Amino acid sequence: MLHLQMRRPRVGHIDFLNCLPLFWGLARSGDLIDLDLRKDTPDRLNDALVRGQLDIGPISVVEYLRNADGLMVLPDIAVGADGPVMSCLLVSQLPLSELDGVPLACTTTSRTSVRLAKLLLAEAVGVRPRYFVSPPDLPTMMADAPAAVVIGDAALRASLLEAGRFGVQVHDLGQMWRDWTGLPFVFAVFAARRDFYARSPDLVHEVHASFLASRELFLHEMDRVCRKLARWELFDADTLKRYYVSALDFSLGERQLAGVREFARLVGGPDTGIPRDVRIHLLDTEPAAA
Repeated sequence: MLHLQMRRPRVGHIDFLNCLPLFWGLARSGDLIDLDLRKDTPDRLNDALVRGQLDIGPISVVEYLRNADGLMVLPDIAVGADGPVMSCLLVSQLPLSELDGVPLACTTTSRTSVRLAKLLLAEAVGVRPRYFVSPPDLPTMMADAPAAVVIGDAALRASLLEAGRFGVQVHDLGQMWRDWTGLPFVFAVFAARRDFYARSPDLVHEVHASFLASRELFLHEMDRVCRKLARWELFDADTLKRYYVSALDFSLGERQLAGVREFARLVGGPDTGIPRDVRIHLLDTEPAAA
């Protein structure tokens, strides 16, 4: 007997080391078979979710804030930091106070990190460099400017392997934000399109539960994962474990949401597309009242 075939939810996956914990357990548990998983860079996944080419996925906080009315945030899971993040960096051959009017190369792969760097340099340091877009590769960036914003795996390489070669000081954007505001910074949230949720609420809850279970499985098996990763990456297992345990924060609770709201207040305004008093629609994980 034929049955009506359901479509797997189209789920985005950032193809960086920082998102591996959220997806490691999907293959281990078998939940991966229930997803149409699409890997790409953060900026392309942002656009795909906003355009409806994805149903659920990570989205840069800047793009989330611009599109919050059409998205539902999955609670208790995000990519952020409550201090140094190690993989979202401002590197400079000059003291930050000397960057006013100086060329600064910006990565093409993260709108949030670039906007955060601009905010911190303007308001916390008091300088306004001349920003330009560059491929996310430190040698290319430093060929045209004395300073750069780098993220993801390229930032890990820059801070751990390349900083000495280029004579740069490394400034961690997560730590700079924490020093300035006292709050964690959320670089990306996980969200479902509200129109998809209206059609398939059970699927959204299932994917959310799978993400949470995957994260917990990763934490339980972290030593094994880091050993396996170290075989193929430039970083040893201890460095990878330090990155996952001490730098990245995969939670999204009240303090993290306060950080998101504070960022919106500071960067929002009529000309930005970001409301300063953004309303965050959170997926309700409580059982409905009888």
